[in-house]
Amino acid sequence: MRYPKYIEDDFSFPDFYRVQMNHPRRGLEDPVKALHDSLDDRFLTSHIKKGDSVAIGVGSRGIANIAQLVTALCERFKEFGAIPHIIPAMGSHGSATAQGQVKVLEKLGITETVCGAPVVSSMDVVRVGEVMGEVPVYFSRDALAMDHSVCINRIKPHTKFKGSVESGLCKMLCVGMGKHQGALAYHNMALKHGFFPLLKSMAERIMFATNFRFGIAVVEDHFEDTMVVEPVPAGEVFERESRLLELARDNFPHLPFSELDALVIREIGKDISGSGMDPNVTGRTYDLMEDDFSGILRAGRIAILNLSEKTAGNAIGLGNADIITEKVFRGLDYESTVMNALTSISLRKAFIPIRLPDDQKAIQAALTTLGPLDPALARAVIIKDTLHTQAFWASQALLPEVEAMAHAEVMEKKRPAFDGNGDLILP
Repeated sequence: MRYPKYIEDDFSFPDFYRVQMNHPRRGLEDPVKALHDSLDDRFLTSHIKKGDSVAIGVGSRGIANIAQLVTALCERFKEFGAIPHIIPAMGSHGSATAQGQVKVLEKLGITETVCGAPVVSSMDVVRVGEVMGEVPVYFSRDALAMDHSVCINRIKPHTKFKGSVESGLCKMLCVGMGKHQGALAYHNMALKHGFFPLLKSMAERIMFATNFRFGIAVVEDHFEDTMVVEPVPAGEVFERESRLLELARDNFPHLPFSELDALVIREIGKDISGSGMDPNVTGRTYDLMEDDFSGILRAGRIAILNLSEKTAGNAIGLGNADIITEKVFRGLDYESTVMNALTSISLRKAFIPIRLPDDQKAIQAALTTLGPLDPALARAVIIKDTLHTQAFWASQALLPEVEAMAHAEVMEKKRPAFDGNGDLILP
């Protein structure tokens, strides 16, 4: 294919500087011990007795130490004489099939062999009520068949809306443990009732009408280290999740800029963000009823170079970019991506942007389709993904701002280079 002159091979890239943001590390020394110690006799035995069965809802999101935390939770239940079972709690992920969701857990290291508890997977649900006069509320049939249910999830800013609770335990109850039908009901009716009001209403109904006992709330720092692991009783979920969300916001990955001409993201994926690339970093959302994230960052062009290995072809989020590479297109599992987009009612996230044959052409296009701007003066950043923003490459034009930042350290200067396949060579 022939390309315009400005993305031919003789293009000269500006210099880039590797920047390290020296955020304080707040990770726990031993997250597993912290969880183990927090599950004391008085807390657990107030509801759960010897011989009782317990369903532990575990999602698909990448959470630091997740396999170890689930294992510790299973061990603690068994110490009290209870019988733990692991159930996938991930809405439509894993192509909305029971076996697909088991495979998602396996990729996270969560198996019966590792965790010491059987994995029970089906997509069957029970309707446990109705909210707002018309919205059905569903809950896992497997979980309800047991004496008790709990869940574990990370507390973090949501990728669609802003509220006092966003992505965490409440979402896990409605969308995760509601399985595919719960996810569909929530995302569809949220376009009428609002994402936050409906989330709160559905979660309240589930906590009233089911055997849900408590959730394990996890908060991570800038480096994806577990900084909080806290059991939250059902009756205190809203109050405590709201408090933990503020802590999560203060420690969430972000870039120290409000305006960029170009943002290059080396990979996106479901293991990185529920939306593939997090709008709390990119500032990009487009779909119906989604809140405006552009106050976080305005980027003229966004280019995606690859998909993460763990996303298994789910390329949700690529539609929020302007440019992708042929690697992204060829690695796309269209069925999985579309299933995710339809379930979350985020059709734009599955749109196919302009695709170019390699990293070199994609980055050139991002720098040269900005109007009458000399690429050497472009405010551009290259990041690994939206989880890892404490280290990035910043273009020459951003150097004065970076040098004025209190917590930024400029490490080295390089001009982007590419191998014979046009893949970016940049540490």
